[in-house]
Amino acid sequence: MKEALFRGVCTAVITPFSADRVDLARMKRQLDRQRENGVNAVVLAGTTGENATLTAQEYASMVAGCTAHIGGRMKVIAGVGGNHTAACLEKARYAASVGADAVLMTPPYYNKTSPAGLLAHFRYVADRSPVPLLLYNVPSRTAIGIPAEAYLELSRHPNINGVKEASGDFGLCARIAAECGDELRLYCGNDDQTLPMMALGADGVVSVASNVAPAELAQLTASCLAGDFAAARRQHRRLMPLFRLLFAETNPIPVKAAMAMLGLDSGMLRLPLTDMAPAGQEALRAALGELGLLEA
Repeated sequence: MKEALFRGVCTAVITPFSADRVDLARMKRQLDRQRENGVNAVVLAGTTGENATLTAQEYASMVAGCTAHIGGRMKVIAGVGGNHTAACLEKARYAASVGADAVLMTPPYYNKTSPAGLLAHFRYVADRSPVPLLLYNVPSRTAIGIPAEAYLELSRHPNINGVKEASGDFGLCARIAAECGDELRLYCGNDDQTLPMMALGADGVVSVASNVAPAELAQLTASCLAGDFAAARRQHRRLMPLFRLLFAETNPIPVKAAMAMLGLDSGMLRLPLTDMAPAGQEALRAALGELGLLEA
């Protein structure tokens, strides 16, 4: 049996950018807020962190600086996904060397490898990484998904701990839970599916919305873990408008807009991402007001 890396909520944190750099001071303030509101873990340099636009130097300084700042108060998971297998391993080794607890890795995008290549990609990194690997199944981004048969094979690897499942395929998630059990820890990868995924046995959620509402997501996941699904259902329904609007445009466009509305120092987006459309911002502001997150 593999122990869960975390149970509850893990925030896929945004990266605050100034005009030409990562603003680490802003990012550290965001990390403090996450811990103060009951968040159990963070993903650094994931999709929500605009990892595709980070230079190698920015990635290194951000992962090292943030991990040191967290100082063991939360689990740190570093994003290492990419379509160059050796480069993924290099990032994993670096993240481990500066104190990260695990790494998060997508299937290789664009290359569109074979099923055998998919297994080889993950195994190559897992065999050599000093820290555990979390798979990240997000076919909407990578164009290929991880099938059930691959999960069964990968669950047997001692250094592959679990998966962030963002395929939206509940049949697949049910198979992972039933057939892999505690050999592949299951985490929800879509905020709006947190409740049903945890009912299936997921240990928690890797959340975008918790950038905005960390205490609310911590409460939702705590209710699920305690088996109080009536309370979890009430919270999930209350948060659904926010979940929906945070994905009305490409992530992390809406979440950075929401954080700016709350005065949370989210920084700029980097091209090719651009600001949220005014109509979407209006709807998002209204949802934040309904949740009582905006100051009167």
